[in-house]
Amino acid sequence: MKLKDIQEYLMPYKKVIWIALGVLVGLLALSVVVGLSIRKELLSKTLAKVERKFRDDYAIVFKVEEARFSGLNSVSMRHVELLPDNREKLADIGYMEISIQLWSLLFGEVKVGNLQLHDTQVSFVKRDSLSNYDFLFRKKQQDSTVAKLTNEQNYAALLESIIKEVFFKIPRNMEVKNFELSYRDDYMEQRVHVPDGLIDDGEFRAALFLNNHEAQWNLTGHVNSKRQQMKLVVSSEKENVELPFLKGKYGLSVSFDELVFDLEKVKRQSRDSLTLAGSWSFANLSVEHRRLSEQKVSWPEASGQGQINIGKSSVEIDPESTVKVKDFVVHPHIRYDMNPEKVFSLAVHTGYFEAQKLFDAIPSGLFNSVEGIEVQGQVAYDLDFKINIDNPDSLSFSSKIDDKQLKIVKWGALDPTEMNGAFVYKAYEDSVLMREIVVGRSNPKFTALEDIAPVLRKSVLNTEDPNFFQHKGFEEEAFKLSLITNVKEKAFKRGASTISMQLVKNVFLNRNKTMMRKFEEVLLVWLIENSGEVSKERMYEVYLNVIEWGKNIYGIQEAAQYYFAKAPSMLTLGESLYLASIVPRPKTGLSSFDYSGHLKPWLQRYFNTYGSIMAKRGQLEEEEMLEAYGFYQVQLREALRPPRPAGVSDSLEAEDIEAEQEAIIKELEKEERLLLLE
Repeated sequence: MKLKDIQEYLMPYKKVIWIALGVLVGLLALSVVVGLSIRKELLSKTLAKVERKFRDDYAIVFKVEEARFSGLNSVSMRHVELLPDNREKLADIGYMEISIQLWSLLFGEVKVGNLQLHDTQVSFVKRDSLSNYDFLFRKKQQDSTVAKLTNEQNYAALLESIIKEVFFKIPRNMEVKNFELSYRDDYMEQRVHVPDGLIDDGEFRAALFLNNHEAQWNLTGHVNSKRQQMKLVVSSEKENVELPFLKGKYGLSVSFDELVFDLEKVKRQSRDSLTLAGSWSFANLSVEHRRLSEQKVSWPEASGQGQINIGKSSVEIDPESTVKVKDFVVHPHIRYDMNPEKVFSLAVHTGYFEAQKLFDAIPSGLFNSVEGIEVQGQVAYDLDFKINIDNPDSLSFSSKIDDKQLKIVKWGALDPTEMNGAFVYKAYEDSVLMREIVVGRSNPKFTALEDIAPVLRKSVLNTEDPNFFQHKGFEEEAFKLSLITNVKEKAFKRGASTISMQLVKNVFLNRNKTMMRKFEEVLLVWLIENSGEVSKERMYEVYLNVIEWGKNIYGIQEAAQYYFAKAPSMLTLGESLYLASIVPRPKTGLSSFDYSGHLKPWLQRYFNTYGSIMAKRGQLEEEEMLEAYGFYQVQLREALRPPRPAGVSDSLEAEDIEAEQEAIIKELEKEERLLLLE
């Protein structure tokens, strides 16, 4: 159809079209007039709603000296204050101008288009136990219906709504002038000042100054509210500048050259599935805290990328995610399910990689003992861990390493092969050096392994590490049992240290209790056991010559002399079982004896258990099998015995005490043997 034909066709409807267009324009004009006429009322209602929320939810007075429309859709406010009840002022804004959408006001919401903030002060103040920000930590009361809804919350939907709300509140354009954030308490005061900050069509930049320009950090990046994307780059103007607040408040020092966080995608996969994808990186990050490590820990570089999967009741780091430190790359898979049961799982499967890359990736200051180590060969590590928090017995754990190719070319700051000769052991009690002990034949108190009674050697092995001569430093089953026990008790009640681990801790590591010391211990044990440069026999010999057996009693010779005035080679079965029993708690050793020098009845259970184990393993065939595994023959030397209790007759013979003990012991022994037969 030609244009002329179309015009002829529409000619009868021309008048109707013009009338319709006129009505539409009139309605638009009327809506603008109505909107302009009621916008003041809408603004007042919105401000009143904000005031009520602050008052009812947070006990804060929200005050505005002046609020008005400064343009078609812009609101300006002067002297805005937030005043918590009976607390110091939280915030004071000299001038604020917001460009808002009138349509959002109709629904009582504020969607910010442009924002200006001038002369703003936000002050967090704590005096004694009172603060002007404690409202942030108050829990709102919930009725049972709300609580039920919370327990059945869809976490994917909840997080999506939070992310949308955050991005909804970010203005497309923003101008900040003279903004100050401060913290004050009874011990410290810190201020961060932003002279100028800008968001221009999603691109942002700002400079942050600490106190009187002691340090400067620059913020750059971009944000896209519609696509829910954000990239933030924080860089320090100078090297080794610590972040504010953390050192004075928590004793934590943190500095870096650059931090990058990039949220690339937020995607709702389904009703019960949300994915967050992105990356992060940092350059020259340093962290120092007495609980982390003795020295400042420094990472020259590290990065990560991948995604986090949030389900209806689960959070997961996707197995395809990558963490890279220097040239070492790992793909951790972590998942936590919260409903119907709390289940945590962790998996790491590295595949084969050059072992040197792992040691090069260890940050300086973290594991000082291996700094400078050189290795050759490829290794592969596989870890699978899963536990139901509500049913710890269901724990599954598998840790395997293929290190057949690993070869140590040069030891680092610490050389364990020094154990093969005489060396000086520093005996500590907590962090106090008690004395230095030469571990070698030049020390008359040193006892060679062959000069220690075989029954003592077997007894200590059975109680501390039965498979010491078979494993390579670690006992997987012992570790599983330790985890199960500690989860059940919700406290550290049981360890899983092998003799190798105890030896490394005592001989090579100090006693400062840091978070990383256990990991360093594991790393050293792996290297020593793998290298085979120190024999198991020598390791056990050193162990028996350095461990503590009482207050300032170190080594088997001192222990045998102290308790029984004997040489280590002359120890009996009962004496050996007793000495083995106090290795975990050496300072409690004397409490096992009564005033007659005999063992107290409660220790019989221990003798029953480990004596029976040794008998079943054929470890006592060459020993004289005494009644109750020598329990009655153990007698503390007289000089160490506690005084006779008041009211006990001097004429009471030791035989009478033993008879009294024996009735209790026999009952315990019977019960224990029944348990062992199950």
